[in-house]
Parts: sequence; structure tokens; C-alpha cells
Amino acid sequence: MATRNLSSVSTVGLNLSAEKALTECSAISLAAAIRDGQISSREVVQAHIDRLRTVEPQLNAIVYDRFDKALDAADAADSQVRAADGDNASLPPLLGVPCTIKESFSFEGMPNSVGVVHRRDIRSTTNAPPVQRVIDAGAIPLGVTNISELTLWIESDNRVYGRANNAYDHSRTAGGSSGGEGAAIGSGGAPFGLGTDIAGSIRVPAFFNGIFGHKPSMGAVPNSGQWPHADGSAAELLVTGPLARRAEDLMPVLKIVAGPDGEDEMVREIALGDPADVSIEGLDVMISRDAWYFGPSRQLLDARERAAGALEAMGARVHDVELKDLRRALGLLLVALVNGGGDTLSDMLTPEGGTQVTLREVLRNRRALHTWPTVFLMIGESVLGQGSDRLTRKQLAAGRSLAREFNDFLGDGVLLHPPHSRVAPRHGTTVPRPWSVAPTAMFNLTGSPVTQTPLGLNKEGLPLGVQVVAGLDRDHVSIAVATALERAFGGWQPPYLR
Repeated sequence: MATRNLSSVSTVGLNLSAEKALTECSAISLAAAIRDGQISSREVVQAHIDRLRTVEPQLNAIVYDRFDKALDAADAADSQVRAADGDNASLPPLLGVPCTIKESFSFEGMPNSVGVVHRRDIRSTTNAPPVQRVIDAGAIPLGVTNISELTLWIESDNRVYGRANNAYDHSRTAGGSSGGEGAAIGSGGAPFGLGTDIAGSIRVPAFFNGIFGHKPSMGAVPNSGQWPHADGSAAELLVTGPLARRAEDLMPVLKIVAGPDGEDEMVREIALGDPADVSIEGLDVMISRDAWYFGPSRQLLDARERAAGALEAMGARVHDVELKDLRRALGLLLVALVNGGGDTLSDMLTPEGGTQVTLREVLRNRRALHTWPTVFLMIGESVLGQGSDRLTRKQLAAGRSLAREFNDFLGDGVLLHPPHSRVAPRHGTTVPRPWSVAPTAMFNLTGSPVTQTPLGLNKEGLPLGVQVVAGLDRDHVSIAVATALERAFGGWQPPYLR
């Protein structure tokens, strides 16, 4: 796969006088400094390895590292820079920059268990296309990160690796299913990483850990090379995208991983725009009202109001919109997930060639093999799976109709929407609240691009944030608004500097 050279991946130099600068900078600024000889890739990679080694005993974010191989790759990158002798245009856009990869991606030589005990010894023999693309762009993966069992819950916990902890408060969840990604990046351990999102699995960990996370437009990035794989209508909901500590990395990484791969039939050619071309002045910024049955906390609504106020001060046209129809989105999404085709939870939990796993067996072996979310999801699947084929087709059609109506309604503007019902909750408190995924899941149904944006910390030192939602294929608009809000609120605030 050819390297994708991006003219946008060239930016300002670094202030290398700051002691912790290397674990606070964006990926593209680090790449520029490496190309220009300001600093070596080995120094950059080593700084992030040191950071991860410091936080890992508390976070459990990196479940399998490749630090030695990463340092070898850094030395190779430095040799490549010397050989270029100033011809920076010939170098890959992210040469020498470290990153992390969610464990559900196939990554050669690395585990791909997805937290399922019977898969704990599986090692990947190939690279998923998005993984290969970031490697071809010169990035250096440091390891794979923790997930929820089967990638199907908003708390990253499983019987293979255990539980990932929040970067700001270890007694709280890192989110899921890309929780290890959120914690690793939020702690300063990587500039960016790759995650997946079928109901908020990029945005929830990004929010809980105070970083940026972008859910791309439906069909922008291939989902090939992942397990579990999504089929049927469920494949329309799943997306692959970047998490990053700085907003300026989102579009460069997205452009690197986007585009057809010859395997995923859902992927489309999309002309991704440039966030720099978006003007906040005159932009329609909508604030959702009545879009939930269970409302977000006051502090998240207040944070959104402050974000809207900052955009209005930049010249945006801010107004409220009533979106009661979005209340239906979670139910329609669940129908697509459960009845839309593809493997059932029982299929995924059954070892190859083994006897079909039942709910009774999952309950019997829960302590040793499974987490509570898996139990409740199997119960939910058995209930939702009782619908007739005719009713399922009707509900799937209703979901697609709602998606079209919503994207037409957004037009050229953006919507500000809370990312969750509350700030990062304490461990074990998410299972009784399945509706808490609604604020993120609704936009998987609509297929819209969404950029989760940090908005500082609350009085307890926990991240606040907002989702910026744009119309289908207008990823650059939501990223541009996130970038403007980063300037206004400071973006990611390293937990070690609090």
C-alpha cells in the first residue's frame, strides 16, 4: 500500500525547552520536527514509552507492548531522515511519530482476543488496512490497547486483560470500547491512536479521558481486518477513526486511513475537505433540545452553553432546535445491531468448532469468562431478536429515513450535543444504565461525522466535553469547529499537570 503524502502534514516547530513537550505535542508537529532534524524519532518514541511505563501500573491501557520494536523503527526513521538530506517532501507524513492501536484491529504479531477468553492466544498474521496505512505513513505503533469484551460496552473490562482505568481518576472508567486508547492518549502516552465506534466507542473514551475523538462519516474508512466483524445493517453503523490529544491531527490521520481498500464494500470515495477552509463566522450552530428521555447532567449542559457562547463570539449564528425525533434513534439502532444480519453474541462467544454458547452457560461461567455487560447484552439480544422479519424491515427503513431527514436538516451547519449523561462514572456503574449510550449512538444511526471535543475540567478535575455533529461527508466542518473550541478552551489538559 503506497504512502499517502499530505501537504497538510507540515506545521510549526516545537518548543523543545519544555521538559514534557514531547508528550504534549501534536503528531504533525512532532513529525515536522523529526523531518527538520530538530529532534530524533528515538527521542520522541522513548519519551512516550517512558510516559507509558510510568502510568501503566495504574491505567492498564496498553495490554501488549512492542517497545523494543518501536525503538528499532525509530532508529530506522532517523536513518531515513538523514538519507533524505533535507528532501522532506520524499518522507512519509508521520515518519517517526508513535501511536497506539485498539486490540480489535488485526496487527501482525499482536494479540487479537477482543477480551474473549477462548481467543486469548490468537496472534494476528496480517495488518488491518487502517493499521497498514498509518504504518505506511511512517507512524510507529507502541502497542495494542484495552477494550471491552467483544467491543460491545462503554467500560473497557474483560477476563483476558482486566479493567482499564481513567487517565484523570483511576477509580473511574476509561470508557469503551476504545477505552485503552482513550486512557493511553489522555495520559500523554501517545499523540494519536486508532479506534472503532458503533455506538460511541471512540467518542465516549475520548470524552472521559479529555481528548479529541472523531467518528467519521459512514463509509469513509474501511472496517476490514477487525474482529468482531459487522455484517448487514450493522456494518452501516460501524466506523473506524482517530483519537488524538490535539485537534490538528484528526484530519491528517483521517485522510491517511480513509478510502476504499477492495475488501469493505461499505467504503466510499469521499472528497474530505480542509478544516482551514471553514469559517466560524456565519456558521449555523444548533443546540439540541428535547433529544433525550434521560437528560444530561447540568454541568454538561452548562459546558455546551459555554461552547456555544464561544462560537457565537467568533461570529457563528447560534440557535436552539427541538429534536424529539432523535429519541427514537437508540431503539432503531439496536434493531439494526441485533436483527440486521451478522453473527450473534452466542456465535462470537463460541470457540471455532465448539458447542454453541448459551445464556445459561454464560451465566454459569460469568466470573471466570465473562463480564456483566456481556450477560445483559445476551439477554437483550434474546428479547430484541423476537421481532418478525416484516417488523424488522420496517424498523430498518425507519432508521434510514431518520438518518436522511437528520442530515438534510443539518445542511451546512453543526449541532452541539452532550457526549454522555454525566462525566466519567465510577467503575461498575454503567451496566444498569444502558440508555446512557443514546447521546452518542444516535449519530451512528444517522451516519453523521462527529468530533468529540474537550472543554476543560470540572471542579473534581474530570473532563468536560461536547460532540460537534456535521452533515454526512462534512467531516472537515466538525473538525474545524473542534479546532476553534480548542483555541477557546485549551483542549486536552494533561492530567500530570493538574
